[in-house]
Amino acid sequence: MELIRAKNINYKYPINDGQSTLKNVNFSIQKGELYSIIGKNGAGKTTLCNVIRGFIPHFHRGELGGELLIEGKDIREWDMSDLASKIGFIFQNPFTQISGVKDTVFDEIAYGLENLGVEIDDIKKRVEQIIDLLGIGDLADKNPYELSGGQKQRVAFAAVIVMDPDILVIDEPTSQLDPKGTKDIFEIIKFLKEKGKTIILVEHKLELIAEHSDYVFVMDDGEIMLDGKVDEVLSMPKVLDYDAGLPQYALLGIEMNRKDPDFNQIPINKSQAELEINKWLQR
Repeated sequence: MELIRAKNINYKYPINDGQSTLKNVNFSIQKGELYSIIGKNGAGKTTLCNVIRGFIPHFHRGELGGELLIEGKDIREWDMSDLASKIGFIFQNPFTQISGVKDTVFDEIAYGLENLGVEIDDIKKRVEQIIDLLGIGDLADKNPYELSGGQKQRVAFAAVIVMDPDILVIDEPTSQLDPKGTKDIFEIIKFLKEKGKTIILVEHKLELIAEHSDYVFVMDDGEIMLDGKVDEVLSMPKVLDYDAGLPQYALLGIEMNRKDPDFNQIPINKSQAELEINKWLQR
């Protein structure tokens, strides 16, 4: 089922001297799949997320051309409160996602439900369920501003998940986290995918994209240059032309293919690499 479709999206920020940040962007996003967006800094990834989430054009001004359809309805026609219930957005920096008006993690997670007018008993039940689900019970009574970066990011996820949106847009959630914090966040993403949520993820850690994604968009200079299933895209040497990078296993496979064309199945993760190398050794 198609949830989102972009048709010739173009966007210019008001202060960008007439230069388009997004150029003729077209894509389709199906329900229940995880789509990762990769590309070098300045490629337009965050701007595209802001269009999908409705920040453009509802908050950020500028010129938006083309159509961005959510369930067949153009982003300009959506009421922001309805869109907030439909799409959850998790920022790159968890510090910016903390409301600043609540003194405990429990109340911070409940804040969005309060704004929607959810009954108090239902709020308590849903917040307790999410806290238990994410294993952050030890943080419930702490001040959100006293948490580590990784803890803040988990609370930010909890505050969005508790709203139960159908679609999640997640912008570089691990950029400020250590390996353990990164692992924890991807366990949450894995859980959300298993629950059937539709996820749009911007991330630079390509090994994790290779492990968890269904589809990949490669962006450069405001355009989607390549797109397709994760195995197809992340095994393409052409991705390197756009400075988007490739998983280390794909780089190994590409180098082996250069030396021996019989090694023609490029792996993108560890298990695929082990399989292909063993097959190659047995020839």
